[in-house]
Amino acid sequence: MIRQGETARIWSRQGKELTHRFPGIVASALLQLPTGVVLDGEVVAFVNGKLDFQALLRGRVGSPPALFMAFDLLALGGVDLRTQRWSVRRTRLDGLASTWSPPLQLSPVTSDVDEAKEWFDVLPAALGVEGLVVKGAASRYVGGRREWLRVKHRESVEAIAGAVTGSLDRPDSLIVGRYRGKTLEIVGRTVKLRDDQAADLSKVLRPAGARHPWPDEISTQWHTSKRTPIIKVRPGVVVEVSADAAQADGHYRHPLRLVRMRPDLSPDDVPNLATPATG
Repeated sequence: MIRQGETARIWSRQGKELTHRFPGIVASALLQLPTGVVLDGEVVAFVNGKLDFQALLRGRVGSPPALFMAFDLLALGGVDLRTQRWSVRRTRLDGLASTWSPPLQLSPVTSDVDEAKEWFDVLPAALGVEGLVVKGAASRYVGGRREWLRVKHRESVEAIAGAVTGSLDRPDSLIVGRYRGKTLEIVGRTVKLRDDQAADLSKVLRPAGARHPWPDEISTQWHTSKRTPIIKVRPGVVVEVSADAAQADGHYRHPLRLVRMRPDLSPDDVPNLATPATG
């Protein structure tokens, strides 16, 4: 976020301006930030007490409103702070944020390892937080280069193999699903398979019949218009995949990792997706 003169503007890390999408945050920034401030942060929304990325994508952030979670200060009073140590930048950010009120919010930090471990264990389930970001106290802010470590919370879950990219003889990645009622929904896609994983899957996957419910193409990434063809398979093979906490309505936003096949399980053993409440 850049607060300069009579304006406040929000940009994504890909360089796309998002100012028009979050007028409440912009109005608050104009009131609460002095000119010449540049913040690094993230726009988030909480729905039913948990982070909901899908609500942001769909623009459904009126209740509750979107928040701007600041975690770094890059400029203050027009002075570039990126060459300062992170500890110095954070101290100045703490001072700047001491009088803030929502939708401007300061990200929590700790230097206590035990407290960080507790956050890592508790927050994914409690708030939908994906994990922790670890920064060196003496690190500088270098644009285009990651000077920090993201530690994501991951868990192993079972899913049903429903399609592949590439070919059945040599699949590149696996598309997996879960049932919601009687409908098999796509819940995620793995990263590129290892050669041994591809070889093992090619021995057990069989082409699907005409009644397979999935489309012939899927998005290459979460919420993009680019499409890639898939080869649908009979939904009879259960696999174990590793997933992080970033999901919406049971659909994983980030690529999964294939852990192993589960020949001891049938599709009936895989938990169903929750049926949305009506009424």
